[in-house]
Amino acid sequence: MSAEVLETREVLLSSSGVTAEDVIAVARHDAKVTISPDALDTVARVREHIDKLAHSDVPAYGISTGFGALANRHIPMDMRTQLQKSLIRSHAAGMGPAVEREVVRALMFLRAKTLASGRTGVRPVVVQTMVDVLNAGITPLVREFGSLGCSGDLAPLSHCALVLMGEGEATGPDGTVFGPSGRPVAELLAEAGIEPVVLAEKEGLALINGTDGMLGMLLMAIADLRELLATADITAALSVEGLLGTDQVFLPELHGALRPHPGQAASADNMLRVLSGSAIVASHRVGDSRVQDAYSLRCAPQVAGAARDTVDYAYLVATRELAATIDNPVVLPDGRVSSNGNFHGAPVAYVLDFLAIVAADVASIAERRTDRMLDPARSQGLPAFLAGDPGVDSGLMIAQYTQAGLVSDSKRLAVPASVDSIPSSAMQEDHVSMGWHAARKLRQSVQNLRRVLAVELVAAARAIDMRAPLQPGPAGAAVLAVLRQSVSGPGADRFLSPELQEADRLVGSGAIRAAAESAVGALN
Repeated sequence: MSAEVLETREVLLSSSGVTAEDVIAVARHDAKVTISPDALDTVARVREHIDKLAHSDVPAYGISTGFGALANRHIPMDMRTQLQKSLIRSHAAGMGPAVEREVVRALMFLRAKTLASGRTGVRPVVVQTMVDVLNAGITPLVREFGSLGCSGDLAPLSHCALVLMGEGEATGPDGTVFGPSGRPVAELLAEAGIEPVVLAEKEGLALINGTDGMLGMLLMAIADLRELLATADITAALSVEGLLGTDQVFLPELHGALRPHPGQAASADNMLRVLSGSAIVASHRVGDSRVQDAYSLRCAPQVAGAARDTVDYAYLVATRELAATIDNPVVLPDGRVSSNGNFHGAPVAYVLDFLAIVAADVASIAERRTDRMLDPARSQGLPAFLAGDPGVDSGLMIAQYTQAGLVSDSKRLAVPASVDSIPSSAMQEDHVSMGWHAARKLRQSVQNLRRVLAVELVAAARAIDMRAPLQPGPAGAAVLAVLRQSVSGPGADRFLSPELQEADRLVGSGAIRAAAESAVGALN
């Protein structure tokens, strides 16, 4: 299936494919979704196969039978609408806090993508209603726990499907919550001019048998990590300046030619360019008795580069999953309705776990650089903890504690979820992926990495300021200029948390990368 961006905030959903950019536009930027007439025609034509099977005497899974471990029971015609309602109501069994709005929007858009493919057998009204809910800014409340990442993200998608039926819990465009404890969801739909769907045969399964939640979170994590890895190269380069390190280990002839990992070469190139023109680096090229910098400086491109290559592999898996039609059963082009195991989340779960390892290790090496700048025994002449008056002032001592706590948390989050299968459904689903859980912990790990880089940024900027009158290169100067608009430099101790939060905002917004690029051009 294809979604093509018509304007800045509009996406066309057709039968031929979607892009990662489409998913992020809908999830994070409220892009309007339009379904092409051809896609609706295809959905209607494929539905005819389901209608024939629904009226046949031959049992067909999910059409005239029960589900999962109850698949052997034949369901009579007059009970099939109730069967669909019961499926969605029973599977909407999530617990815990509501997940983020962007996650819900991503999984709904991805499910709409599959419904519009013509391989699931739903009626056009089902696809249209899901798109209408998205466009109205209505967000089903999806709970943190409930998915095992096999048979798809059943519970999260069921919470969304329940809203299409005019039931369950949802928030309106203004954030007002509708549901059992307040006004009913049907009223929220009515205010948006949306008629609740009465599900027919097969449609309940089609709405919930997908890897959409874990895939949506994977796509957003990849986008975030790509931005953070560019920023990690910047903060690492600034730390090299602050610690009087050398830029010679980042020369191109030492990377791509000798060890052809593309991510490593890209990170080394970024660092070398950020350090170009640095008077601080030039000041000790001659007469420096040190032979080599510590690993956290010298090996920064090897670590961040390996992270880049892992993200690229994860993107390959994500784009394959994005091109997939995940449902059970599916309607094949020749009209056959067949079951298989494509809903199993293992391919997505594995790379979600890989990325949590990546985020933890990049955070870990950044924390080591920060700690080195704060230790007078290793900082090449900087005051203890980069304090204004060490002893009276504590400087960034506890900022590094915060950073260390974040790294420790990320190390725990790097323990893979995908190896922790727990059988379910009376042993029918006896090996599950836990992909949803892998995705949830990855989101936290990405957030931790952003905050760790923010602390390194603050420390490296303070260290560079303390090297005055020596000056950083043009990229470092541009970054410091942006940071110093809202985060003060060295001096007496002050309330530090707001400054770290502001640095976190600057890292997350892309302002730090943009500042460096204003001086040295686009970074990798």
